[in-house]
Amino acid sequence: MSATQPAPAADAAHGHATASLRILVWAALGVVFGDIGTSPLYAMSETVSSHLMSVHGIHEKVTMTLGQYYGRDEVLGFTSLFVWAIAIVVTLKYVVLILRADNEGEGGMFSILALLKAKAAERFSPRAMGVIVVMAVVGSGLILGDGVITPSLSIMSAWEGLEVVTHRWSPYIPWLSVATLIALFSIQRYGTAKVGAIFAPAMAVWFVALAAMGAVSLSRHLDVLAAVNPAYAARYMRHFPRATLYVIGSVDLCITGCEALFADMGHFSRPAVRRAWFFVVWPALMLNYLGQGARMLDAAPIVDGNVFYALVPASAAFVYPLVLISWLATIIASQALISGAFSLVHQAIQLGLCPRVSVVHTNAEVEGQIYVPEVNWGYLAGCIVLVLGFRSSHNLAPAYGLAVTGTMGFTTILFYLVATRVWSWKAWLIGPVCLALIAVDIGFFLSNATQFFEGGYITLAIAAASAFVMLTWRKGRAALGAVLKAMMLPTEAFLASLHAERPPRVKGTAVFMTSNPGVPHSLIHYFKHAKTLHERVVFLTVQTRHVPEVAEEQRVAEVTDLGEGCYGAQVVYGFMESPDIPKIIRGLKARGVAIDLGDVSYFLGRESLVFTGSAKMSTPRKMFFKLLSQNAMAASAFFKLPPGRVIELGVQIEL
Repeated sequence: MSATQPAPAADAAHGHATASLRILVWAALGVVFGDIGTSPLYAMSETVSSHLMSVHGIHEKVTMTLGQYYGRDEVLGFTSLFVWAIAIVVTLKYVVLILRADNEGEGGMFSILALLKAKAAERFSPRAMGVIVVMAVVGSGLILGDGVITPSLSIMSAWEGLEVVTHRWSPYIPWLSVATLIALFSIQRYGTAKVGAIFAPAMAVWFVALAAMGAVSLSRHLDVLAAVNPAYAARYMRHFPRATLYVIGSVDLCITGCEALFADMGHFSRPAVRRAWFFVVWPALMLNYLGQGARMLDAAPIVDGNVFYALVPASAAFVYPLVLISWLATIIASQALISGAFSLVHQAIQLGLCPRVSVVHTNAEVEGQIYVPEVNWGYLAGCIVLVLGFRSSHNLAPAYGLAVTGTMGFTTILFYLVATRVWSWKAWLIGPVCLALIAVDIGFFLSNATQFFEGGYITLAIAAASAFVMLTWRKGRAALGAVLKAMMLPTEAFLASLHAERPPRVKGTAVFMTSNPGVPHSLIHYFKHAKTLHERVVFLTVQTRHVPEVAEEQRVAEVTDLGEGCYGAQVVYGFMESPDIPKIIRGLKARGVAIDLGDVSYFLGRESLVFTGSAKMSTPRKMFFKLLSQNAMAASAFFKLPPGRVIELGVQIEL
């Protein structure tokens, strides 16, 4: 009997794990797949538009019918391109391969960078690691650019469904989009948990609607199922080589959201994301895109070339409810990109790639739920400019593809490095696979590059600006750190001078923040002028490890009694976490440091930069770094220090 007793407990544990996974799958529908799930709104319409532009020279929206501007072979070619783009890029590359490259469960560009630094840094030369950092930074800049374009494009495309009923709505669509954007960004401060409470049910309704609309249309023209044969995609590219150069850039719109899928993996787990994709999202998308292909085989005209809204009758009774569901789905898609941008900037700050900005934790129980006001309002301003500048999703679509394809290319390269340098996979085995995927990425990128002057420059401008800020901050902080390290007095020499001079000591504890071992320049500066010290002095070094989170019991890595009332403490955080120094000080008391928590003063150094040194930076770049430093969030607020107990000591640094 005893041998069979553990079985119920094991069954219960298995049942609990299964129930938890189902909950995560449900939740993932509401966040992870918002971007790629709303692509049917515009992807097929833009593809047909690209074909009309390149083959017939038509640049505006037109009402079209089968045989007028395209035939059966063209429709099967479009649809086949969609089927295989999703199968190769989303399913094979991201869901099967890229999701494996997690850093202790976390995904995203900076997670891969941190993984390479933590597990394989010794296998790269400093120059090679610098190139890897640049790729991650530029790729992240492209993701940030995607985050500005996605809300603008998707929300406008949802409202444009109103034009199917009547063009009287057309002048108001940009303003309806702006109103939606203002409302969306205004509620971000309440936190992802509250904003996302209705996301999963809404997206479930959306995917059901996609599948149902596609299935009904598909049932009328089952011959469109022939598009599953890649020969039709190849035939289209062979017959229309010039059009293919433009069409591929529009087909790329059906795979947007892959980076969000990867980045959000840490919130829901790899199994949950994969199951949601295979059992819900992929089937719904395939049914809808095949249904859109079937609709183009129908004799009925397609108003203004909007293939998605042509799946339902052009009457208010059908279109208005669909517009409402589409509008809600695009808000959810936008939310995923906005939340991802918050996390991306937070990671960049912790990895030393971005100036400190305000990071508000909106959920005391979940570390990753944050709100970054500077990013939020900057995004809102950028989205409004794009909506009012381009005024339609058709005009804005060319700006979208470069961000997506550029990021995908960098992700493929970084995945190859992880596979060969961290997992020790055979290069001859994974190399050809990654080479084929890179070829697909390059094909998409070159196609989108043809639309550079039609809006593609927007993406590259945002990415270039973001990358320049991050790389300048990284290089400037490295140069500043080298100067400060050279100024630091060895701990042994300082303690020896204290023992010999016996300076006056005052009651209380002084905490001096430092990023390098040794005596910080702020302490030397203070002692030089005050001629006295507190009875207890703590040299507190805060470091960021290349892991998402550090276990609380490992937070204080080392506490050393240096003698003469001085202590050294090293504190570590993961790149997904925010420092809380007062909490650390309370923990030091439990580690044997006799601290009166009501009598602690925090000393910070405030550097005044003078450009007379030999740092390898141009003078304009040094000036930009100084501007970033002056406008960065105060260190006291970043480390959550009590304002009334902080003393900042200025020192002039030659850079």
